[in-house]
Amino acid sequence: MLPVLVLDFGGQYTQLIARRIREEHVYCEIAPCDVPWAELERRRPQAIVLSGGPASVYAPGAPRCDPAVFRAGVPVLGICYGMQLMAQELGGDVRRWEEGEYGPAELFIHAGAFQLFSGVPSPTEVWMSHGDQVLRPPAGFVPLASTAVTPVAAMGDGRRRLFGVQFHPEVKHTREGRQILRNFLFEIAGLEPRWTLSAFREETVARIREQVGKGRAVCGLSGGVDSATAAALVHEAIGDQLVCIFVDHGLLRAGEAEEVVRTFRDRLGIPLVHVEASERFLERLKGVADPEEKRKRIGEEFIRVFEEEASRLGEVDFLVQGTLYPDVIESGGSSKAAVIKSHHNVGGLPERMRLKLIEPLRLLFKDEVRQLALELGLPEEIVWRQPFPGPGLAVRMIGPVDRERLELLRAADRIVTEEIKRAGLERSVWQAFAVLPGVRTVGVKGDERSYAELVAVRAVSSDDGMTADWVRLPEEVLRRISTRLMNELPSVNRVVYDISPKPPATIEWE
Repeated sequence: MLPVLVLDFGGQYTQLIARRIREEHVYCEIAPCDVPWAELERRRPQAIVLSGGPASVYAPGAPRCDPAVFRAGVPVLGICYGMQLMAQELGGDVRRWEEGEYGPAELFIHAGAFQLFSGVPSPTEVWMSHGDQVLRPPAGFVPLASTAVTPVAAMGDGRRRLFGVQFHPEVKHTREGRQILRNFLFEIAGLEPRWTLSAFREETVARIREQVGKGRAVCGLSGGVDSATAAALVHEAIGDQLVCIFVDHGLLRAGEAEEVVRTFRDRLGIPLVHVEASERFLERLKGVADPEEKRKRIGEEFIRVFEEEASRLGEVDFLVQGTLYPDVIESGGSSKAAVIKSHHNVGGLPERMRLKLIEPLRLLFKDEVRQLALELGLPEEIVWRQPFPGPGLAVRMIGPVDRERLELLRAADRIVTEEIKRAGLERSVWQAFAVLPGVRTVGVKGDERSYAELVAVRAVSSDDGMTADWVRLPEEVLRRISTRLMNELPSVNRVVYDISPKPPATIEWE
C-alpha cells in the first residue's frame, strides 16, 4: 500500500511536493499523470496529489489523468494546474483571466472552510503562478479561499474528499504551506507519519540481500555522496560480494581521489579497485570544445575503463549506481520532462555487460541521501561534499581541456572551497565553485600590462538542484576569494561573480 502518489503534469515543483510530503514522514512516489487508473490502483494509494504544470487545461493535447482518479474514493489534492484539471473534469469552468497572478498574494480564507485550512490564519501569504483560473467550481464543491485577483483560490468537496488550491503550498514563500499539506495528509486522508530513513534503510538492505543472493556486484564510485552512499548501503546488505571501482579520470577536485581511497579502502573496509586513468581521458578530450561532446566522450571512456576493470573481477551479476530522483528527471526519465543534460547516473551501460541494475537511492532526494549517509557512518567530508558533475572540471571549463588549464581550474576551485569553508558557509551553500570561461582580459600585474585568464565564481542555494538562486555572499568573502585568485594564480587577472538563477540558467555553465 502506497501512502501518497503524486501525479506529475510537468510542473517545476513536482519534486518539491514529494519532498515536502516526505518531510512529514509520509512516504510518497511520483508517477506520470497519464498512467491508467487500473495500474495506479494496483499500488493502492491512500491519497493522490495532482501537481502543477505549464499547460492550460483547455488547450489541445493538454496533459490529463484518468478521470477514474476522481471517482475512486481516494482523497485528492489538486495544486495549481491540478486544481484546474479537477474543476474541468468534474464540470466546472476554467478560463484564461485578463490579468494573471504571479508571486506573493494575500489569501483570505472563507468562514466555514473545511479542515484543509485548520489552524491557518486569514489572511495568509501564498505563492501564485497562474494565468488561468477556475471561474465556477464543479457541482458539490464550494470556494474555500480567495485573493484580490482570484475569487476561487481554493475549493473543496468534503463529502468526496476532493480539494484544490490555486497557489503552491510546497514552496517556502507560502507561509502556511506545510500546515495546509499536513491538514490534507493527516486530517483529510487520515495518514500517519510513519516513514523514516531508518525504515527505508532496513527495507532496502533486505530487498538487496534477497535480490543479489549469492551473486556479486560492482559499484562505480565517483567521489560524491550519491555513489558513496549507494556503495555503503549495498555493502551493508551483501558485504564483500560488492567490489567498488573508482575510476580517477583526472577531472576531480583537489585531494578528492585520495580521500575516496582513504575512506573506502582504509576506513570502511569496502573492497576497492582504484584506476588512475587521467591520461586516457585527456587524450579523448583533446581539442574538444562542445560541452555535450565532452560529456559524451567522458561517459564513453568511463564505461570502457569500468568495463575493463569489471571483466578482471571474474563473474559479476549486478551493477550499483547512485541514481537519485533529480538524475531521473533531468535525464528525461519522466514522460513530461525535457532532457537538460546528458551524463547523469542513468543508463549508458553497454548491453554486452549484461549486468542487472541496483539503484538503491533512485527514490531519494539529495538531502535524504545525506541523512542516510550519516546513518551509515560515512565521514562528514563526504556527506557534506557539494554536488559535483560526473564529467568533473571538464564542464566547468569553456573550450578544450588541457592539463595546464585543468590544474589552473583545480587550484581556483580549491581557493573558492577554502574560503566558503572558512566563512562557515559550506552547509548553507548548495554549490560554490570556480569556472574558466576561456576569456582573457587586459590587466596590470606588477606594474606591467597582463593579458590573462578570467575566473568566474558561482555560488547557489537550492533544496534539490531542480531550481536554484545565487547566494548573496558577504562582501568580505567575495573580496578574499578575488584577492587570493589573483594573487596566488599568476595567470589570473580578473574575477567575476555569477548572479544567474536556475531557471533560466543551469547551475553548471556547461
